[in-house]
Amino acid sequence: MSDSVGGPVRRARLLRHPWTPVVAMASLPVLLLVADELTPPSIRFGPLMVAAPPLSAAFCGPGGVLVVILVMLPSVILSGRANGQLDSSNFPVQLATILLISVAALAASAVRRRRERQLAQSRSTVELLQGVLLHPPPERIGPLSLACLYLTADEESSVGGDLYAATIAGGTVRLLLGDAQGKGLNALETAGRVLSAFRRAARNHPRMEDLVAEVEENLRQDMAEAAAAGGPDIDSGDFVTAVFLDLPTGAGSGIRVANLGHPPPLLLRTGAVAALEPATPTAPLGLGDLAGARPPADTFDFPAGSTLLLYTDGVVEARNRNGEFYPLAERLRQWTELPPARLLDAVHTDLRHHVGARLGDDVAMMAVRRADP
Repeated sequence: MSDSVGGPVRRARLLRHPWTPVVAMASLPVLLLVADELTPPSIRFGPLMVAAPPLSAAFCGPGGVLVVILVMLPSVILSGRANGQLDSSNFPVQLATILLISVAALAASAVRRRRERQLAQSRSTVELLQGVLLHPPPERIGPLSLACLYLTADEESSVGGDLYAATIAGGTVRLLLGDAQGKGLNALETAGRVLSAFRRAARNHPRMEDLVAEVEENLRQDMAEAAAAGGPDIDSGDFVTAVFLDLPTGAGSGIRVANLGHPPPLLLRTGAVAALEPATPTAPLGLGDLAGARPPADTFDFPAGSTLLLYTDGVVEARNRNGEFYPLAERLRQWTELPPARLLDAVHTDLRHHVGARLGDDVAMMAVRRADP
């Protein structure tokens, strides 16, 4: 490794070392002591030393905080001597206050570390659950390249109500991307039911309309059974906006799309972006009985060299500090030639930049590109 590269790498490793914040915090009372020794008694830096334990509690474990305290206490005493405070009646009170603050800092550090361990365990559990529910599709199926991305608005979780799935039925790739209404475990449970129903039905129904009907029926039966068992009522408003796609892997560029109240897929071609709007809007999954017979799936061209982007409303409804929505279609025009994985990376980076903070809603995206002939 060259010096030009090795220097920054070594500095980065040093900054990440667990003892780096301990050394930095322990240096604070020492530097203040030196300042006290070099300045007249009328200028006192000793009282500032009490800030070292609380600051270290934010960055160090209990052991590190204890090291800082052990460095700070003799520094406080030496500083008191330099300023002629050791014999004052108030010095024992100051020392007792510092000890109380130090004990509180130790307790705060211990609580923070325990919380970090719990959070790490929670993240590990939900990441495992995500792997069970959301099976990433293969990167290549015949002439199709695929990539998926899932982002959660909850920093303590890796799974929410957004969902995606891909399966192969004969010579057709079947995709599903959806968004379960609501938050938390209820939305996650609903998403799991839809994914399970889709994977069961996708191989049994050649017609898109029959596939959607079975997923709808399975979801409503599961919701009714949950309500009968004391779960959420079937009339509580649970539903899933979703888009189903059939993409042939053989000759022909036609695809079929069933859109159930979901943002339309976007077709990207050489600097142009077009929304694949449904001919007849229809209700989301779970509300099919309110809309009557569902319309037939729509057919669109998906020529070689083009890309389809499926996404949830967490993308287009993300706002910046001025309250402006993320202009997805406009931004995509500069990335129409990117392969799926790089396209999702570009959208992800730009979306984070637009929001400037944590996301307001979960985000799921799926990109599919048909190879050039």
